[in-house]
Order: sequence, then C-alpha cells, then structure tokens
Amino acid sequence: MKNIILFDINQQHLELLPLAFTRPIADIRIGILTIREKWERLLPGSYSYLTPEYMAEKYPATITPDNLFIASHLIPDENLATQVDRLNPGEALTDHDTVIAFRGTEADFHEGRHTTSVPVGEEPRYINHLYDIFLLNGECLEADFRLITRGRTGQPLSPSNRVIGDPCFADGTPKIFLEPGAKAECAIFNVTNGPIYLGADSEVMEGSCIRAPFAACEHAYVNMGAKIYGATTLGPYCKVGGELNNVVMFGFSNKAHDGFLGNAIIGEWCNLGAGSVASNLKNDYSEIKLWNYPTRRFLRTNLQFCGLIMGDHSKAGINTMFNTATVVGVGVNIHGAGFPRNFVASFSEGGTAGFTDVQLPKFYAIAEKMMARRGRTLTEADKDIFEAIYNQAEQLK
Repeated sequence: MKNIILFDINQQHLELLPLAFTRPIADIRIGILTIREKWERLLPGSYSYLTPEYMAEKYPATITPDNLFIASHLIPDENLATQVDRLNPGEALTDHDTVIAFRGTEADFHEGRHTTSVPVGEEPRYINHLYDIFLLNGECLEADFRLITRGRTGQPLSPSNRVIGDPCFADGTPKIFLEPGAKAECAIFNVTNGPIYLGADSEVMEGSCIRAPFAACEHAYVNMGAKIYGATTLGPYCKVGGELNNVVMFGFSNKAHDGFLGNAIIGEWCNLGAGSVASNLKNDYSEIKLWNYPTRRFLRTNLQFCGLIMGDHSKAGINTMFNTATVVGVGVNIHGAGFPRNFVASFSEGGTAGFTDVQLPKFYAIAEKMMARRGRTLTEADKDIFEAIYNQAEQLK
C-alpha cells in the first residue's frame, strides 16, 4: 500500500487563514468531499499530513522509506491521480518548476533532491486563495457527485417533490442521488444546472426550493421554506434556513433561520443567529478587497461578489449585519447592532463599539458545550492547536 503524505506549503497555509488555522489544507471541503477524501477515492493508500508544527500532534505524518508527497492545496482528478501514481522513486511532478508531487524519502523531499522532473499534463486546479473555494465549488461538486455515485443506485425521491429540468445527464445517469436515510418531502429541486446530492440521514424539509448544483452531506438539514442557489455545499451536521447562494459550510455549523448568505465560506462549529445577513456585493458594484493574513492588509481580488468568510468556532448574534467580504477569525463572538469591521481577529468578542479579547478558558467552555450537542469532545490536542492560534493572534491582527 502506498504511503501518501499531503503536505502544506507554508505560503498556502498563510493565504488560506483563517480556515487553515485549525486544519490541514487537505481537510478543506470543496464540492462534496474534502481534498483528502478526493485523493483517497482516486488514489488508494495510507494517508497522513505534513502540517505546520503546531498541528503535528493531532495530524502526525507517517514516514516510510518510500513516500508519495502531494501538495495539499492541489485538487485531484483522475488524470492527475494517474500521473502521481506513475511516479518512480526520485521523480517529481512539477507545475511551472514548482514541485506538486514527489516520490521518495523524507530527506530527499525536504532537500528538494529529485532525479527527474515530470511536467504535469493538463493545467491543475488549486485552492490558492480563500475565494477559490466558492468559485470552484460548482465544478468540484459535479466531479465529486460522479465519483461518489458511479455504478451505484440511490434511494428513490419521494413523489411529493417537484423536479425541474432533465433528471438525467446526457449519459443517462440521474442528477439526483439520495444516500440511505436521506429524506425530502414537498420540496422543489431544479437540476437544470447540475446535480443534487443528499447524504446519509440528511433532510430537506417541506417548502424548500433548491437549485443545483447542491450537496447536503450526512446529517445536514435544510429547514422549511429555505431558498438555496447553487453552487452550495452543506457539510456534515450543518443546519440551514433562509436564503443561501454559492455557500460552502465545512461541517457542524448552523444558519438555521431567515437571512441572506452568499459567496461565503463557513468553517466548523459556527453559528449565525436568526436574521443574520451578510452582503456579497458592494453598493457601487466596485471590485472587492479582502483581508489577507500574510500581508496584513486588504488586497484586490478582481471579484465583484464575495461574502462572509468565517473561521471555526465563531458566532454571530441575532440580526448581525456583515459588510461585503468580511473575514472573521477563529473563536470570535459578534453581537450588537450595526456592521462590525471587515476583519475581526481571532478570539475577539464585541461589535461596532469595539472588540475585547476572549480568554481561552471562556472559549473552551463555549466550544465544549456546542460540541457536546453533536456527541463530540474538545481534546487536549485541539486545545494545543487553539493555544498556538491564540498566541499567533496578536501578531496577525
């Protein structure tokens, strides 16, 4: 069995903060699956991570004399997986002189020693910037849908639902797939622009209107009367209501009530209170600038649409209003009237009147209560990661 190590490039780790604060880049969800889950399906092997040092205890690398190192921000497809699989010992797969995969020893990998460089064939896809996650979500969702459902038959869709558009792709495969335990009643599914995937024990409640491409992973819930536009992904155990447009929620997060969220990325264990609204378009239709952690300033994006980007374990009280392209760090609690600033540093609490620091014991107490509702626990390894982020927060404000 191949020993495969998904390695974080330091610059990419920084570019993808705050989402990469708490996870290897390969654990970012885009489409239906995380990047690691895509690789596992396309290239079987034993997987581990090479992360920044502060995450190594929770995500240790397994090293053998013969390893396959793969850049973790690289989005795989079948052709790319085949190219990586064909690497011989000492060979590197390169893209514009940058090593994106290497087969060999740990020492040779770290020293950049490779006997042969093999240029990648087709132009690969990467998550280089935060907004790439929602920009690429549609094509990744359809690719994941085909990968997951190939050769399988899903559960039947209840006749109480209404399907708009051709229910099958040109090759005859269905565009709607329900895993065991998935439920949907009296909902409208428009599959004109792609597929709809309902994971195990997920539920779409009555009165919901959903436009493809769309995915609800296991135990995700769409509340009554929700309006969801593609390309939207609800990670495991997410619960949503109101209006969503091109949103990626990683998992265990809630936006259960009315309010708009568009062109947004929400990490794990987040909660947006009832009536929360996040702008994704400036009033003057001008180009959006987004907070960039490595430079500690707002950078141009060439985008007209960009909404809320929220790190893990952050919360917003009822009727919170977010400006266009707001970046919220890890462990943030926002409340009160008015618009908070466009960047809120990790472990902060407050609103338009200003923010104060959230001490770790208080943060742990809140996190433990929320995680317990889903039968999860906050481990000592998790706490070590949060402590490291907390210590970095002052430098990254």
